[in-house]
Amino acid sequence: MKPTLVAAALLGLTNACQNASAAEGYEINGQFKNVPVGTTLHLSELTSSQFVERGTAKTDAQGKFTFKGTLPVAAAVYQLKVDEPNQVLLVLDNKSRVTLAGDAKSLPATYSVKGSKDSELMQQLTRHLTASKVQMEALGKRYNAAGQAGQTDSLPAIEKRFYVVQGRSAARTRSLIRREATSVAAGFATLSFVNPDEDFAFADSIAAVQRKAQPGSPFTQALTERLEPLRATAIGTNAPEINLATPGGTPLSLKSLRGKYVLVDFWASWCGPCRQENPNVVKAYNQFKDKGKGFTVYSVSLDDDKDRWTKAIAADGLLWPNHVSDLKKWQNAAASAYGVQAIPQSFLLDPTGKIIAKNLRGEALQAKLAEVLK
Repeated sequence: MKPTLVAAALLGLTNACQNASAAEGYEINGQFKNVPVGTTLHLSELTSSQFVERGTAKTDAQGKFTFKGTLPVAAAVYQLKVDEPNQVLLVLDNKSRVTLAGDAKSLPATYSVKGSKDSELMQQLTRHLTASKVQMEALGKRYNAAGQAGQTDSLPAIEKRFYVVQGRSAARTRSLIRREATSVAAGFATLSFVNPDEDFAFADSIAAVQRKAQPGSPFTQALTERLEPLRATAIGTNAPEINLATPGGTPLSLKSLRGKYVLVDFWASWCGPCRQENPNVVKAYNQFKDKGKGFTVYSVSLDDDKDRWTKAIAADGLLWPNHVSDLKKWQNAAASAYGVQAIPQSFLLDPTGKIIAKNLRGEALQAKLAEVLK
């Protein structure tokens, strides 16, 4: 179990509709607590590959500072930094008049910004995601401590709580972005903080809004390009057909398993995380194979060595009969159709072949199966 957060993408932004001749220059006026006099603050633009410094300012005896000047683009995402742990993201253009305040020793959790709706959205997202990260990291530590102490009975409850917190965090993130869906910050935040595997429909809806509201933005282009490979396997779509050979050489189609809930599981004998997850899949199979309409697993191996593949099936006790591969490793035809670039990766299908969940692990898989196989 790992707390997950989507890291901020290092991408720049331009607004094609601005008139460069109308540029007036930007200004940031701020005051930080707990900052020594003469501390140098750095303002850097997020470009396509790195932070590029655009200005510096020093704090006075009251912690006050001012940045002002002309920016190289009409609108972009900037980082204002005291030091590595204490930095904030702002959206600025050449008409920005922003005021900033906060505690320099705990800036992400304490700062406030006025004068820019985009920057205010960034602040709300930062505060929310920081609080969620603290909660999830605490649960991760509890989980590890319980495991090391042999308190295995408590692990499912901690893991369940973790996923509840993660789900609420994702819902709050969506809500904040949706309020300002046409803004520069919304495009950046969707690209940076939304997991498209889990929230494809939401991310796709924001991308559609951004294509109209911010057609010249690299965020719009990057978000569209990121979503396109996932479109064929988005939750709610019909799973692409697979028809590969079993270890015995007989073709086995995914379609032949219609009528049951099916976990399409991409794995390989050489993949350590896959082998670690296999006991959870075995447990789910044994628990739900005969319930309701039934449950089975369709395992797609990205092996290129048949002997290693079949030995791993036996060693891990993968008792279901649905094992297929074309022994082409990352050139596996099914992996290409499903956009698989890392394993383990899985897709849960309903009896009609529609994708209803993706990448369920451990207790999350069992909880979902318990929900649908009542």
